[in-house]
Amino acid sequence: MSSISIIGTGNMARTIGALAMAGGNTVEVMGRDHSKSADLAKALGGGATAGEWGAVPAGDIVIVALLSDGVVPAVVHYGDALAGKTIVDISNPFNSAADGLAHREVTSIAREVAKVAPAGAAVVKGFNTVFRHVLENGRPDIFIAGDDAQAKADVEAFIKSLGMRPLDAGGLEMAHWLEGAGVLTMGLARHGVGGWDFALGVTELSA
Repeated sequence: MSSISIIGTGNMARTIGALAMAGGNTVEVMGRDHSKSADLAKALGGGATAGEWGAVPAGDIVIVALLSDGVVPAVVHYGDALAGKTIVDISNPFNSAADGLAHREVTSIAREVAKVAPAGAAVVKGFNTVFRHVLENGRPDIFIAGDDAQAKADVEAFIKSLGMRPLDAGGLEMAHWLEGAGVLTMGLARHGVGGWDFALGVTELSA
């Protein structure tokens, strides 16, 4: 099984953390407010721990469960503490109406993370096209994208431990299109298409 550190203490951090524990993985929670991290670790149970914000994560896989505008600054703040880690970006940079992407360039939060990540770190996009309630109650397919084959294999193994199927969309350039898929599924949800295993929902993410 995998060793996981989750940066963030919001709803997606809680959901992925609970699934990770149920799948036999070790989980560390890291948030700016250590009391929130400790509370979430206690709620997850099973030996989940609370780490210090900015310290070297205990997990080999570091899931950044923050709103899109907080992901790159968090990676910059952690700096060399993330060297050798696999960083998983689960965010969606929606515009204010959630009907388009906040960035106009053909980029992605994951690609921007890769620009600031320390040497030896690998970046994978994943979990951004799934509603939180589907993660909690279903067994959806999880799309991933990344350039490092071993990092993707490690994330795939983690996803399988959750009882879900990983689907490799290709290199990190595909993260832009996964974020676009988030916009598409938001539109579908608004127009009455519900219950799709690959659907994405806006969830509360906090540090």
